[in-house]
Amino acid sequence: MFRDGLLSAAGQMACADRITAVRRRLLRIGLVLALVAFVPPRSTEAGTASTTFQVTANIATNCLITATPLAFGQYQPATINAATPLNMQSQITVTCTNTGTFTVGLDQGTFNGATTTNRRMTGPTNSSLNYSLFSDPARTLNWGNNLGVDTVAGVGTGGPEIINVYGQIPPAQVTAVPGGYSDTITATITF
Repeated sequence: MFRDGLLSAAGQMACADRITAVRRRLLRIGLVLALVAFVPPRSTEAGTASTTFQVTANIATNCLITATPLAFGQYQPATINAATPLNMQSQITVTCTNTGTFTVGLDQGTFNGATTTNRRMTGPTNSSLNYSLFSDPARTLNWGNNLGVDTVAGVGTGGPEIINVYGQIPPAQVTAVPGGYSDTITATITF
């Protein structure tokens, strides 16, 4: 390859090829190192952002009302009930929103001409039987439907509340004829 200190043409080419190959390898290594040097490091924490929003609701006072029948049973005006009234009771169940105020009133019934202080059940052949409804066990407080006057007020608990209705048929209604008597009372809750 060497002649007089000179490299032959074939040797020069082989040497140039090796130098080119080495340069290419170095260039590739340099590119890889450059890429590794510029790859951003991975964060150990993910990025976060926050916001807030308002949650609202409204509770309106609401009530439900149900009632059980008031069944007096046998009224005997000439004997047992000649001097003693016939007393029975029924129940009204009220379920109102907790702390919601309410008032329960009872109407006069369906007998033509009846009032909340003079209620009547209709019987056979247009016969009638007087009765009264009270809000107290002593049967002294008439239960009507004049708000704040003769109604029953309360405060809801969120659960069912029992309100007793105290009924009474006065004694000695001897003009009443035998048979069945009935009336229909509407209980109204105001809240």
